Amino acid sequence: MSEPEVLDGRQQRGRDTRAHIIAAATEQFCESGYRAGSLRDIAARAGMTHPGVLYHFPTKEALLMAVLERRDQMGALDNPVRSELGREALRSMVGAAEKNETQRALVELFATLSAEATNADHPAHDYFVGRYERLLASLIGAYEVARDAGDLVEGVDPEVAAAQLIALLDGLQVQWLLGTLPAPMGRIVTAHLDAQLREPLH
Repeated sequence: MSEPEVLDGRQQRGRDTRAHIIAAATEQFCESGYRAGSLRDIAARAGMTHPGVLYHFPTKEALLMAVLERRDQMGALDNPVRSELGREALRSMVGAAEKNETQRALVELFATLSAEATNADHPAHDYFVGRYERLLASLIGAYEVARDAGDLVEGVDPEVAAAQLIALLDGLQVQWLLGTLPAPMGRIVTAHLDAQLREPLH
């Protein structure tokens, strides 16, 4: 087992400052998107000088990637998708939907940036392509394990079902942000999965 990392006061202040800047950038990108928000805007929101932000993040692209990496870290801790768990891995997507309803800013950020990043010259384009590819592969694996364990309803295709589940989650997030969703996201995802499984999740 590795020894826990010990930070001196300066290192801890630097880490805290970076986290503060990332939080301010998350808010800024949520409100105006990536292209419209400037480092000066983010510095003002964080109560810092422009050079102060540049010391930690020399480019807006670097700050964007830090914001996205932070989101992924939080998601991986809360609801990791482990394909080998089959139906339990699918259950984790219900947890992800429920968690999203407690963090509007991050959901809004994801919805805004993922739409912008469909443009191939967007700095987060490759990030989102890779993220969707990894998630799709993980969910296909989970459906395959569930199928081999006899947990899936006959006729459910793992590849199609995995793509459908991702599309459902993304679509629910947009409806939830707009305030038009008739039921909690977690309940809707549960109902979708229950229709594909021989035994309901709950």
